[in-house]
Amino acid sequence: MASHGEDHGRHANPAAAAKANSTTTKFAKNGHVTKFGPSDGPESATSPPPPEILRQSTALPRKSPPIRRPLSSSSSSALLLPARSNGDRNLEARDRDLEGAHAVAGGGGGGVFGGGAPPPRPVPRERGRGAAVEPKAKPTTSLKTFSIYRWTPDSPSKPKLKDYQIDLKECGPMVLDALIKIKNEIDPSLTFRRSCREGICGSCAMNIDGCNGLACLTKIPDGADASTITPLPHMFVIKDLVVDMTNFYNQYKSIEPWLKRKNPPSEPGKEILQSKKDRAKLDGMYECILCACCSTSCPSYWWNPESYLGPAALLHANRWIMDSRDEFTKERLDAINDEFKLYRCHTILNCARACPKGLNPGKQIINIKQLELAK
Repeated sequence: MASHGEDHGRHANPAAAAKANSTTTKFAKNGHVTKFGPSDGPESATSPPPPEILRQSTALPRKSPPIRRPLSSSSSSALLLPARSNGDRNLEARDRDLEGAHAVAGGGGGGVFGGGAPPPRPVPRERGRGAAVEPKAKPTTSLKTFSIYRWTPDSPSKPKLKDYQIDLKECGPMVLDALIKIKNEIDPSLTFRRSCREGICGSCAMNIDGCNGLACLTKIPDGADASTITPLPHMFVIKDLVVDMTNFYNQYKSIEPWLKRKNPPSEPGKEILQSKKDRAKLDGMYECILCACCSTSCPSYWWNPESYLGPAALLHANRWIMDSRDEFTKERLDAINDEFKLYRCHTILNCARACPKGLNPGKQIINIKQLELAK
């Protein structure tokens, strides 16, 4: 009835209306309808498409070409559609799927072609995964507790362990990094030795969780348990983690750790040459950095620190004994041939386990004993 009213409004006289009603629609192309009369052939003018096509076109999704269907299945005048492409078929299939999904979800009569509200868009999903994208949780703090030995001569009371807690995410990976952070940000009175931070100087030697080592080379232990840091064992403490190294250096000095010659070079300042084979004999000894980790881990050194030279001093003694450029080998062997200086070593080999450079002082002491027996 709406179509009849609109047509009647466009044609004022009955003759024109009858002529228009007798017109048969043949083709629809580009939104215009071309009409042919019963006897006068094609008309030069075109008219807009009927309202049914307009209603169908306006209900289509955006960016989709209009899908034109016959006006009525019972009408003798049919709208001839052009051949559909694969893209049109895919769009129609997608529209049917969306319409069915919307109806199941309770969309009512507002389907794709019904003029109602469009179906809800799917939730964006992460590529390659079926779950919806979830916001990443913020990383939590990683707190670590360090129990550090504290003692000062200013108030010579009983030593104690003091706890410090730091966030490992704001600290370097080594124990020395944690000590520096504690001193700089929490307790500036904390005292310890350090220098190179590269395992070369040996200044930061201390006992970390029961094992001697360099703080700059020891990683902060994993886990929530507190780490205990104390001075090198069986040494006089000056303050906190600083120990008195006087006796240790005196023992090192007693072995005369320098090159000694009976026959000086023919020319002053001339270098004394050495073969590669003789030079290789010094490997495993010259790398010692005198950190005292080995000597302070030795039980024999704990009980005889004044008389037993200890692993570090004896390792350096063997280094000069084995040097082919040195001419005082016999005198060096005689100087340490003593039941306390040398033979207090019982090859417990704590020294080899504690050495941060991977050396084996016990092996060098055994070599000295063999040379003493071979004299």
